[in-house]
Amino acid sequence: MAMGFFSLALFLFLSVDSDSGYTSASAAAASGKEGVEITYGSAMKLMHEKTKCRLHSHDVPYGSGSGQQSVTGFPGVVDSNSYWIVKPVPGTTAKQGDAVMSGATIRLQHMKTRKWLHSHLHASPISGNLEVSCFGDDSNSDTGDHWKLIIEGSGKTWKQDQRVRLQHIDTSGYLHSHDKKYQRIAGGQQEVCGIREKRADNVWLAAEGVYLPVNESSSK
Repeated sequence: MAMGFFSLALFLFLSVDSDSGYTSASAAAASGKEGVEITYGSAMKLMHEKTKCRLHSHDVPYGSGSGQQSVTGFPGVVDSNSYWIVKPVPGTTAKQGDAVMSGATIRLQHMKTRKWLHSHLHASPISGNLEVSCFGDDSNSDTGDHWKLIIEGSGKTWKQDQRVRLQHIDTSGYLHSHDKKYQRIAGGQQEVCGIREKRADNVWLAAEGVYLPVNESSSK
């Protein structure tokens, strides 16, 4: 059922019907709408502000550190391995369609492999910072998958094209990328890692995606 929903979501992203109830980034731009709110259950791409790469993963393990599924910064826009589903953490009251609020603890599930964006104290392969990987599956998730959403500025709810940081709960590292590129596991793609200092290189924006409509009561 879950896979059916996301197949439908991608279809809607490519061919949006104005009566569907879904909002895609491309449809919002065409209609002049700004500030599409990010909701739980939405499938989207995260763009690194400084380098414009997309947060990306694929079924290729790191050759060092944890050996878990690698996470990189992908330079292109059109790639299905760059979609992430916004999910609440277990034990909260947040549900599909609720707006994601500043300060919320969230999870990001890689749509294609079903693993969770994860971090821990293993060293990242290139820079030696905190490794960021993909881990688990639909029924296997832990606190290493938990990230705090921090909106830059005065916004209360997460919106498309809004500057945000994601801070890892267990390690306090910010999701980070830079122009250091892999030669082997993902040739030409950038390293993504965690770093505990606030820097210009750890700002991200919600870019392309399919955004579920907001539950009316969630953003009030």
